[in-house]
Amino acid sequence: MRGLQVLNFAEGFGLQWPIIQAPMAGVQGSDLTLAVSAAGGLGSLPCAMLTPDSLVAELSRISAATTRPYNVNFFCHTPPAPNSSTQARWEQVLLPYYRELEIGQSAIQSGAGRTPFSADTAALLSDFKPPVVSFHFGLPDDALLEQVRSWGSKILSSATTLEEALWLEARGVDAVIAQGLEAGGHRGMFLSDDLTSQTGLFALLPQLVDRLNTPVIAAGGIASPAGVKAALALGAAGVQVGTAYLLCPEASTSALHRQALQSPEAVHTALTNVFSGRPARGIVNRVMRELGPICADAPAFPLATAAIAPLRSAAEARGIADFSPLWAGQNTTGCQAIPAAELTRWLMSVID
Repeated sequence: MRGLQVLNFAEGFGLQWPIIQAPMAGVQGSDLTLAVSAAGGLGSLPCAMLTPDSLVAELSRISAATTRPYNVNFFCHTPPAPNSSTQARWEQVLLPYYRELEIGQSAIQSGAGRTPFSADTAALLSDFKPPVVSFHFGLPDDALLEQVRSWGSKILSSATTLEEALWLEARGVDAVIAQGLEAGGHRGMFLSDDLTSQTGLFALLPQLVDRLNTPVIAAGGIASPAGVKAALALGAAGVQVGTAYLLCPEASTSALHRQALQSPEAVHTALTNVFSGRPARGIVNRVMRELGPICADAPAFPLATAAIAPLRSAAEARGIADFSPLWAGQNTTGCQAIPAAELTRWLMSVID
């Protein structure tokens, strides 16, 4: 039965291998997407931080370079209303760092930096009709979802609890991504903001497999063929892998981020909201230690980013990652500075 589930997922999505490269905003563009798709997996493009012009450019490049399936990923958060008192309090918390780095708070730019999926985005995508569209933080409204379906696109979304998975299945997604607590980057939680509801992959995955009729994709801490084998043995139809790709030459991971991933500090990750306002897992650095890692003063996602960004830029210019989001999952042992196609084939070496 397990082998049939895996085969059905791969064939249904037009893949050679049942692996999805996790979309990772800020550390990749279409180079990584194309490399994984060419190797027989599902390469993904993170789109929430792209301007419309950048999105068109990336999709045009992908469409011209391959006929293999690929995935475009979007956020579905509800943008919060700016709150001047919350913002002022956050800037006051960060003021000592601004003084230390000798930059003025006038460097803070307004703007969220991450936008949810919208009718304008759907109109733009309709010219490309991407084979797979995935979402984080739930799903867009029914009308937008039906528009995506009308192109023949497969739809994926992340669940961090059984309740979220059942909610997604009831809305007809083609597969549910079970995001374990080990996963790097932003938690996909959307029915609750209670971090105590979050569980590890191997606690979450069997619950979803037992209750859902929809294929379940395992994500979080998978960084080796042994991890792939274990996830499939628990009933996953496929796996999603992100952190292991961060050292690949096709990733745009910064030098400081690459250095951190290969350092002893990479074993210590934590969920933090100081970079964006929403819990996300990264390698613990100075600002995470000193402010939290969960800080009650951080504005709601994604508004916390604006005041952190100038600190990050100033510190990185000095070769310091004290204010950089060093996104990574709990298992960095699979990170290898090898081509993404080679890494994909290595991860899938347990598949007959």
